[in-house]
Amino acid sequence: MPPPRTPGTALRQQLAELRGPDTAPKALDARALAALAANPGCDRRALLDGVGVDKAKLADAIGSPSAFGMSQFAFMRGNAFEARVKADGGAELLRLVHEKLDPGAGAPGAGAVPDLSAIGPEGRTARTELALREATGAGGWTLLDHPMLALDVAGSPAFLEPDAVVVHPDGSWTVVEIKSFPMLDGSADPAKVGAAARQSAVYVLALEEVAARLDPAPRVHQRVLLVCPKDFSNLPAASAVDVRKQRAVTRRQLARLTRVEDIAAALPEGVCFSPGLPAEDLITAVEAVPATYAPECLAACELAFHCRARSRAQGAVTSLGRSLRAELGGLTTVPDVLAAAHGKAGDPEDPAVAALRRAAVLRAEALGSPATQARARTPQARGPAAAGEALPSDRGGSAAAPLTVSAPGSPAPEAGTPQAGAPAVGVPGASDAGAVEASGHGVVGGREAGVCL
Repeated sequence: MPPPRTPGTALRQQLAELRGPDTAPKALDARALAALAANPGCDRRALLDGVGVDKAKLADAIGSPSAFGMSQFAFMRGNAFEARVKADGGAELLRLVHEKLDPGAGAPGAGAVPDLSAIGPEGRTARTELALREATGAGGWTLLDHPMLALDVAGSPAFLEPDAVVVHPDGSWTVVEIKSFPMLDGSADPAKVGAAARQSAVYVLALEEVAARLDPAPRVHQRVLLVCPKDFSNLPAASAVDVRKQRAVTRRQLARLTRVEDIAAALPEGVCFSPGLPAEDLITAVEAVPATYAPECLAACELAFHCRARSRAQGAVTSLGRSLRAELGGLTTVPDVLAAAHGKAGDPEDPAVAALRRAAVLRAEALGSPATQARARTPQARGPAAAGEALPSDRGGSAAAPLTVSAPGSPAPEAGTPQAGAPAVGVPGASDAGAVEASGHGVVGGREAGVCL
């Protein structure tokens, strides 16, 4: 067990103790930063990313391994395509920037490609800033291959490495993002383009911080160049992508992040996230940091499977989606939602509670129980005033009869007796918790919300 943290310890030392004394920090890249900005309320991810914990190794150590990542084939194909785009001093890449973003400037020809090598991320960041300063005043085309940029994230520096940054003859800067997914007939997968735009917006923010330190400050283009393989070949095709919206959202979300030192200060003594510790200790350490799970985390966070299991065990409605969580207002758990729908709890004047009870009445009508239909036809059952009255199944009465289908001319089955082989259709109270997670037609807030009560 690592030694306890002492008051007054410097932030860097404190983060090293949380990470583990023999564990190297994992760099926070733009893809992870964009995912962090998409869920700013998750203190767990903010702390682990700020500390530099390798979340993939941590997930393996606690028994919830992540199931996503880039295959070796895709990685090699992407590297080969990027090398082709940047061949001959980036002549083809500069031509695409000139064609798509700055056709009024002079033809690029052979641009300058400065050496950005230095020791450590801090050294590379300083060398990149110097190269940008020199290229801005040179008055020509300059290609910066894999520059290093720094961005403050919740009080912790994040070092970012875009594929390329191009300096125009007028001194303005453009971010270039090179991806290996194809561009078919001039268009690409919208989901992948959106992810690339969010990632590029992080680079734009970091470039703007560098530009603000220069006098006069050069202009950073709000349109980035996305370069992809053309159709199914290895030839490059490019498109200008406007990232103003993604930039604004990312800046706002990053500003909402709680500072890492504030989250770390609230942790109990002895917490450490070193993957070499026993699984029980790591689970205790992970659970000591609050998390905000959403289904979108499955595609962006290595700890998503662990957080999903905990969220489902607690009955949190956030595991069903952010939109549904917003519709339910103060109802934060599945038992609370079911109790409000069945009239056992909740304020009848609350719009969410009234809508849930109305949805329960509509569901009872659809299931076809005669007693429930008679109750649903009463004026009190249709308004919020009588919404607190429990349904027949909740009072211990007969459950709604399953739907049956009779062949023409066959005798009707007895009341309350399902026909042989007839499918049972969701008896109220039989599996309420599972019914909430299943997709249905619950009406919340005046529109369908995917809740079946």
